[in-house]
Amino acid sequence: MERKIHVVPVVLFLWWEIGAPGRSYTRWAASMAVALDTGVPWVMCKQQDAPDPVIDTCNAFYCEGFTPNKNYKPKMWTENWTGWYTAFGGATPIRPAEDIAFSVARFIQNRGSFVNYYMYHGGTNFGRTAAGRFIATSYDYDAPLDEYGLPNEPKWTHLRDLHKAIKQCEPSLVAVDPTLILIANNIEAHVYKTTTSCAAFLANYNTGSSAKVRFGNGVYDVPAWSISILPDCKTEVFNTAKVSALRFERKMTPVIGRFGWLSFNEVPESSGPNDRLTADSLLEQVYVTKDSSDYLWYMTDVNISPNEGFLRNGQSPVLTAMSAGHVLHVFINGQLSGTAYGGLDNPKLTFSDSVKLRAGNNKISLLSVAVGLPNVGTHFEKWNAGVLGPVTLKGLNEGTRDLSKQKWSYKVGLKGESLSLHTESGSSSVDWVQGSLLAVKQPLTWYKTTFSAPAGNEPLALDMSTMGKGEIWINGQSIGRHWPGYKAGGNCGACNYAGTYTEKKCLTNCGQPSQRWYHVPRAWLRPGGNSLVVFEEWGGNPAGISLVKRT
Repeated sequence: MERKIHVVPVVLFLWWEIGAPGRSYTRWAASMAVALDTGVPWVMCKQQDAPDPVIDTCNAFYCEGFTPNKNYKPKMWTENWTGWYTAFGGATPIRPAEDIAFSVARFIQNRGSFVNYYMYHGGTNFGRTAAGRFIATSYDYDAPLDEYGLPNEPKWTHLRDLHKAIKQCEPSLVAVDPTLILIANNIEAHVYKTTTSCAAFLANYNTGSSAKVRFGNGVYDVPAWSISILPDCKTEVFNTAKVSALRFERKMTPVIGRFGWLSFNEVPESSGPNDRLTADSLLEQVYVTKDSSDYLWYMTDVNISPNEGFLRNGQSPVLTAMSAGHVLHVFINGQLSGTAYGGLDNPKLTFSDSVKLRAGNNKISLLSVAVGLPNVGTHFEKWNAGVLGPVTLKGLNEGTRDLSKQKWSYKVGLKGESLSLHTESGSSSVDWVQGSLLAVKQPLTWYKTTFSAPAGNEPLALDMSTMGKGEIWINGQSIGRHWPGYKAGGNCGACNYAGTYTEKKCLTNCGQPSQRWYHVPRAWLRPGGNSLVVFEEWGGNPAGISLVKRT
């Protein structure tokens, strides 16, 4: 039986992950694509019922057991996950080079014909384009080429050498199906042999012990959870667990240690008689904002009788606000009363704390903040964000007052956004302060400065470790959300490459900011007079911001 590694030079890709209710739509999409008559194959990933002639493919950490839905279709791996994304509040996942090489060799030895990496080059979620809720601005993904375009060693070199070894096996791989030889418990050989060529893969699936594998006329040392590749069935040219490349830790070296900052403080919004959008209910955030901003103000008034007992006994009432996510800042009469936030696994949150109210009218302003949009899951288009209630005030003479159905006013975005303070022209519309008047560790603060591009061509980043949460702009272009105030949770114990990998297995950076450094593309910089604007929600110290180079 003849096997082919490369069907055609080009494959058109339909990224598809639709469940049972969408099968009729899947068939329509496939028919539409095929009808374009491009002359090259179409593929659908993770769609086992992809209709002919579309090729169904695999996306996963491991795909050796995958088989296409027709035996004449090639076995293709469209996404071999080189790592995993970092979430704000989460640790950084690392996938060992030994394991990803093992996964590729195991796929090829089991008749695999095509492997594509996701990601091969890490990236950056510039602006507000993060690929889901709570996804960090960095999309480095522990890829062979990192977010900055530099080799991630030893992964980059190890995978390069792996594919060189597989290429040497090509005459045998494209000619025949393999013969499986069971050598011992969890030890086997996959042999591709023709009359003129022979290639063998010696596999040890044990996770705790290496093996001396007798094959042909030789004995081979095969470490735990590894595969040795023998392009001539005699000489081992590569083993997935034997990493020859040096492990290299990239350094972040300051090139501008301090900036000369100016600041501007926003005044929290509050309800007024001329509010354009009001409702006697709590509205869903994205429905109101249409994703034009991360921010939505929920504003209402609370009248307190001078006879209220708490005014005399000092036991302040408790405000409770329940939100579908993702961050909530509570302002009472223009002063920050507290902040609550969710996380990737549970974006919902509840703020519940005592608040200082006075006799007469009190302004309640809730600033709800979205951190990305949902991008995967059943009916994710119906998932909510924002303050949906209930919102209650407990500890009054009347007991608990439900504020949920009283009149609420809404305002989309921040004043600084409407004034385009992140641009050079917009920043001149307000009065900035500096020196002893510079705002430090105050919420809703805008900062700006200018700088010259440092010499050299090394990739650049901003160290934001002394800031809380917000967004950053370079010359009017957003380099993304920053949130170093959200420390990484998780279990960052020792990482053993052997054994099945998951995104929870090899974690780093626990207890540190989920993301400290934020990529600044050199292509966005001018030789001099570059504008840097930072919006800070929580309150941070801009004196600690520095520009670093990655080496």
